[in-house]
Amino acid sequence: MSISTNQFKNGNHIEVDGTVFKILEFQHVKPGKGGAFVRTKLKRAADGNVIDKTFRAGEKFRAVRTEVRKMQFLYKDGTDAHFMDTESYDQVQIPEEALKDPLRWLRDSDEVEVLYIDENPSDVQLPSALDFEVTHTEPGLRGDTASGGGAKPATIETGASIQVPLFVNIGDKIRVDTRTGEYVSRA
Repeated sequence: MSISTNQFKNGNHIEVDGTVFKILEFQHVKPGKGGAFVRTKLKRAADGNVIDKTFRAGEKFRAVRTEVRKMQFLYKDGTDAHFMDTESYDQVQIPEEALKDPLRWLRDSDEVEVLYIDENPSDVQLPSALDFEVTHTEPGLRGDTASGGGAKPATIETGASIQVPLFVNIGDKIRVDTRTGEYVSRA
């Protein structure tokens, strides 16, 4: 089965020159002179690198079969992240290098959706926002209010560092946008 450039959708997976990519963005361009083309931003499934690539309009690619399975994050060991299928108890590993961003937001035993590409586990899909407890931050100063500007660094329970408003203290539950790594609100 193949997919044409006019069937592109954000989030689709295609194979280009033997490498699987996820389509992050695409734009159809029809110049006044010459043939139409499609400008894309693609994320390589193997390591998460993002590239810009241009294709001729109507070019065809192999459509990649994807499937999402609910799994439990067990641990990371420095080279691989380990997950367990909660129904069959099968365990799979995904190289940590390919999951740099999602691993910042995972706690041991978290339920996640593991993306399988052509029957191989390759990525983790997270909700757009998650709640975390602040484990370390400098204390807020007197007079720092919810309406006051400014930010300070904080460490959350997964070990990730983010910028939070001055009024956030150790032990507070906060909501973080997992796509950008930004503070959203108190939880």
